[in-house]
Amino acid sequence: MSELPIAARPTGIDERGPLRPIELATGAVLGGVTVGLITVGSVIPFAAALQLVAAVPMGMLAHRYRVRALVTAAVAATMVTFVAAGIMPALGVVGSATIGGIIGGVKRRGGGLFAVLGWSMLAGLLWGGFSVGSLLLFSRTRDLFFDAVRSTAGGIQKLAARQEQLEPLGRAAAELTDSALRWWWVWVGGGVAAGVVVSALVSWWVLGSVLDRLAWLPNRDRLDAPADDRPIEPLPVTLRAAGFRYPGADTEALREIDLTVRVGEFVAIVGHNGSGKSTLTRLLAGLPPTSGAVLRPGSAGLGQLGGTALVLQRPESQTLGVLVADDVVWGLTAESAEQVDVEALLGEVGLAGMGDRETATLSGGQQQRLAVAAALARRPALLIADEATSMIDPDGRRELVALLADLPGRHPMAVVLVTHHEADAAAADRVVHLAAGRAVDRLPAWPRPVRDARRRPMGPTILELREVRHTYNHGTPWEAPALHGVDLTVRRGEALLVVGGNGSGKSTLAWIIAGLIKPSSGRCELAGKPVTRQIGRVELAFQHSRLQLQKQTVGEEIADWGGRAHGSGAVGRALDAVGLDRVLAARSIEELSGGQAKRVVLAAIVASHPQVVVLDEPLAGLDPEGRADVVELLARLRDSGLTLIVISHDVADMAAVCDRTVHLESGRIPESQPVPDIARAADSRAHHPDSRPAPMPRPGDTAWRFDNGGHR
Repeated sequence: MSELPIAARPTGIDERGPLRPIELATGAVLGGVTVGLITVGSVIPFAAALQLVAAVPMGMLAHRYRVRALVTAAVAATMVTFVAAGIMPALGVVGSATIGGIIGGVKRRGGGLFAVLGWSMLAGLLWGGFSVGSLLLFSRTRDLFFDAVRSTAGGIQKLAARQEQLEPLGRAAAELTDSALRWWWVWVGGGVAAGVVVSALVSWWVLGSVLDRLAWLPNRDRLDAPADDRPIEPLPVTLRAAGFRYPGADTEALREIDLTVRVGEFVAIVGHNGSGKSTLTRLLAGLPPTSGAVLRPGSAGLGQLGGTALVLQRPESQTLGVLVADDVVWGLTAESAEQVDVEALLGEVGLAGMGDRETATLSGGQQQRLAVAAALARRPALLIADEATSMIDPDGRRELVALLADLPGRHPMAVVLVTHHEADAAAADRVVHLAAGRAVDRLPAWPRPVRDARRRPMGPTILELREVRHTYNHGTPWEAPALHGVDLTVRRGEALLVVGGNGSGKSTLAWIIAGLIKPSSGRCELAGKPVTRQIGRVELAFQHSRLQLQKQTVGEEIADWGGRAHGSGAVGRALDAVGLDRVLAARSIEELSGGQAKRVVLAAIVASHPQVVVLDEPLAGLDPEGRADVVELLARLRDSGLTLIVISHDVADMAAVCDRTVHLESGRIPESQPVPDIARAADSRAHHPDSRPAPMPRPGDTAWRFDNGGHR
């Protein structure tokens, strides 16, 4: 078969065609939210108000995607609600989809109030006709309902007859009831139609305002590409002077890339954050370039049998099945799933015998192996691992790289590993280095931080844990012990490093210290008081910083965390404290790099004035430059007197900032464990040519300003 080029072309997506992956995924999520709101609101009397906001998720779906996405989500949500709660809540879902669809659809097409009025009148006529038709069809139900109305009217008339002044009112009510029941189809149909119109008009202001405020949220699938009708055959793939510029961007994210990937190769693409690595994977996965050309014999077939498979950075975001075996074949047709030897695939990726385990119990490294198994179930010709090693521990990283390196020798396929770790590329047949969107011979070496003496002595004990134990789902068949009698003390101003393998209980310990979960037994006290009664005095920085950023701009995010500390001055001082330019306050959260997102979270934490900060894997997903910057920042925050508890696999880098290390093993801190002298480990690197010390705080710099309340 001759190779046909995919030359530079516009990347707009045709409004026709089947549902795209992002429409299916978003529809499933927002449909599920609608089901939850309607079901809970119908079952719990005091939660009935939830049904009023059920139109919001459907409105978002109609506002962002095609009508078929709304219809598909509404049908699925209606069926689920009918099974869970009955016919009336199911009709509530349809009603929410109607109102949400009108408002979102009009917003999407740039219409106004008159368009809402027109569509709502049409929908009102349909709903009115449906109501009348249902009562005509179910005559016994109609007669029962009418008898109840007549009885109620008769009772009112008898009560009114007891008072001479009210007797005319009672007769009028009875006559009005008789008239309404004679012309019931007019009253019912007209009332329902009027209700739909009024609801839509009110929702135009209420729901429309909500949709306007949420319009900044991203809704484009960066892997979405125009349909390619050629047979699936992604290899060999050749890029000739390929480049790509994202819509609205001033510069190209990728330019002048020449690359060929053939069957049987293991290719590594190495570069720092923002170098264009992920953009290159999108071109390999089928996205057309905006300059140059991509040549392949057929279509990329992303996610299709025999096509291209992706394993991404966050393992938990790729896990869909409840059980391991279910996840391997998730999304395949029944016929294709029957042809997959699940046990053999699990054995190949190192998960033999785990088919019946729940995916939620797997470690990060095991989840990535499961993602590889799910990819192999589709027999891909091209497997792309995009930063798949960045969020797992060093042992898991080495094991995953070894697994990926062996795949081209066992299957007719090629593997492309995208990473910012040079060590991950050691086993590759070829290494492509990227910098600033271009291919380069080598990446510049970035100095690593070294141990620097603290500027301020530690104070007395501020945090104390005694015999802390925790079991998830305690007292159920699914109970899972996480911590077993942990004792720990932390001094004011100390930087403590907590290390341990996957599943050792580090995250559970972090949540208990932050007061977000209460231990099953034992005590965790901050300054002598239970930390669960002092929410906000201990702040937790997540491993995935983006999950903590909920506002539209950086300034709004920091101000929200600061509580009373609103205003540009407080926001600016918080940005100063983490070494970010104040201009960044107006930037959208969506435009931040990984390192910037971590700094913004730290700036928000600074604005909230906590006593202790717990950081979960603060270096995960960062390139050497970003890691060095974050380590230096933490050293300065430590020297300002802030107490830091760092949970990290990166012992070598965190040695530059931490005073002490604690090993957590299977939920325990061994009493006789050898405590490494991390200061000595860091000092041994002091003469390394790629090392740099953290600078002394001077009046006006970051640490000095933080130490002086953020003032210059």
